[in-house]
Amino acid sequence: MLNFLNKTKSILIPNLRNTLTRATHDAVKESTEVIVPTTAAAPPLILPQDWSQYEPMNRAVARQVWIENINAVPESKVGIIELHPDVFATQPRVDVIQENIEWQRKYRYVSFAHTKTRAEVRGGGRKPWPQKGMGRARHGSIRSPLFRGGGVAHGPRSPTTHFYMLPFYKRVMGLTATLSVKLAQDDLHVIDSVDMPTRDPQFIKDLIKERNWGPSVLIVDRDDIFPENICYATDALGYVNLMPSYGLNTYSMLKHDTLVLTVNAVKHIEERLLYQLHRTDATKKEAKFKLDQV
Repeated sequence: MLNFLNKTKSILIPNLRNTLTRATHDAVKESTEVIVPTTAAAPPLILPQDWSQYEPMNRAVARQVWIENINAVPESKVGIIELHPDVFATQPRVDVIQENIEWQRKYRYVSFAHTKTRAEVRGGGRKPWPQKGMGRARHGSIRSPLFRGGGVAHGPRSPTTHFYMLPFYKRVMGLTATLSVKLAQDDLHVIDSVDMPTRDPQFIKDLIKERNWGPSVLIVDRDDIFPENICYATDALGYVNLMPSYGLNTYSMLKHDTLVLTVNAVKHIEERLLYQLHRTDATKKEAKFKLDQV
């Protein structure tokens, strides 16, 4: 009897151990729980710029700006970026900024005010009275500009364009002056990207309120195709607008209270403006504007 129990024990225990091991393996394999490995926080982003090609005269006046996050409502400094003084620390030429604003308002304006001349007014075909013998002043038509209801002399004729082109370097100076003013007034912010975790408009509302942006905000990125979430979140908000960096202009920057640039947008804006400020063929741009001028 004792030998029979020992044989049964030696057979059952290994089989039970194998069964438990197999069951545990199957349970882990079929489990839907996702184990996320814990990672350390990313180190802060410090982005010194390579200005070897366009070295500023005085590097001590270079500006540094915090890089903020946009993936959460609470503000978090994720790094720091250095801004070129020739673009973000120039003299605030208010007169040049005003000329840029006036130019942007007028160059695409077309007036449709229109008046009729004496030839276009209905009637007045016959001479109202004889040339002589009546004792009255001589007239040939009652639609003369001298008569009430007659044509208008030297009146506006439609369409009339108000197009003119501001000198090239005044346009460049308007951009640098406006960027410098925005930075000096603490209305320019730099973010790491435009990737938002949700498309809910309330998220962007809370973010603007928490960081004291606005009331109106202009968000600028390098590309003209923005992520889906930020497009949906800002679509219903009339005071938050998106713009690619190649469309940045003086009027739009001053129309919005807060200017928000991504890191890629800052680099692209600096690259393009520094090229124009230091180009060797600047005299070609100072010539009179032609329609085929690039």
